[in-house]
Amino acid sequence: MTILRRHSHACRVGDVQIGGGAPVVVQSMTNTDTADAVATAAQVAALAEAGSEVVRITVNNRAAAAKVPEIRDRLRDEHGVDVPLVGDFHYNGHTLLREFPETADALAKYRINPGNVGRGARHDANFATMVQAAIDHRRPVRIGVNAGSLDPELLDRLMDENGRRDDPLTADEVLREAMVQSALTSAAAAEELGLPPYMIVISCKTSRLQDMIAVYRELGARCSYPLHLGLTEAGMGVKGIVSTTAALAVLLQDGVGDTIRASLTPEPGGDRSTEVRVCRELLQSLGLRAFRPQVTACPGCGRTTSTVFQELAQTIERHLDERMRIWRVERPGAAELKVAVMGCIVNGPGESRAADIGISLPGTGEQPRAPVYVDGEKATTLEGPTLAQDFIRMVEDYVEARFPRAGAEALSRS
Repeated sequence: MTILRRHSHACRVGDVQIGGGAPVVVQSMTNTDTADAVATAAQVAALAEAGSEVVRITVNNRAAAAKVPEIRDRLRDEHGVDVPLVGDFHYNGHTLLREFPETADALAKYRINPGNVGRGARHDANFATMVQAAIDHRRPVRIGVNAGSLDPELLDRLMDENGRRDDPLTADEVLREAMVQSALTSAAAAEELGLPPYMIVISCKTSRLQDMIAVYRELGARCSYPLHLGLTEAGMGVKGIVSTTAALAVLLQDGVGDTIRASLTPEPGGDRSTEVRVCRELLQSLGLRAFRPQVTACPGCGRTTSTVFQELAQTIERHLDERMRIWRVERPGAAELKVAVMGCIVNGPGESRAADIGISLPGTGEQPRAPVYVDGEKATTLEGPTLAQDFIRMVEDYVEARFPRAGAEALSRS
């Protein structure tokens, strides 16, 4: 499936290209105290290992700002990670970027929220200071508007203007327009200060799904800046995952969005990298990116009277995930592999034929005797206690035959 992407400027964040027809980029954010360089570097490394291509860190005070260069160095020297770091600034970014030039240089991008850089004349002066730091250090900027911290002066003005209309908009519609205007006028101001348009990324985040979709569609129609998508404060567990996926999928299917983040609330002590895996699965499901082989497995029903096919599917998934660590470098094309592990005769043979390689168990009783299909043709029937190992061996042979090894240049880069 080919999805036409909205044209946008190409912006480089470290070695990562955002927009300009590049693949949608997965981004995440730490929740450690940035002043704790050891913990923050470890979490950044874990997020990068999970697949985050850009990681944002909080830079909220002098103690945090002072540690950013150390975090970058620890990532490189202790973890072997060179992921771009984005500094998240609120309220005092103009001060921190001026006082800590080594931090401004260590970061690959700055996030500026125009709603909290000051009021009145201070707003313009503080905003200009941050933009000038970006110009001096040749760093791109994300102008990140949040519904929860929207410039009250702008919102009040638009509400007043709306009250004088013959056909006033709803309060929600005015809020959406205020977010769009805040982002676009701030981007225009940054350009006037000398920041090139290809060094500007925009986001307009809200916790309400329909507002987010409407705002980003409007942004997509009114500008050519790369857009960072996110449903902020999405929530915990299934609710957060479903809400984020629903919002991002609608926009990405429309061709809107160049970077994405799932702003999930983790369980206490939970795995922060879940948000990265959600984004990767979403992009893979939409056909926009391929990160690992796709396994099709049926949900099971009354015809599947044991757990044989479920255990087989789990074994295959685990094996492919482990092997992809190596294939990503040696055989990158293996990410396109499609495997089917089916549990009965209704859809099993058809789904197995449609995959690159598939196995179909018989269903009732699930006697371990199952046909295997390769490129749409029945290749063999596996049975006995080594069925899983035998199928894995066939998958390995298929990958070796179909996906050539990467060239020496690609291997040396790894």
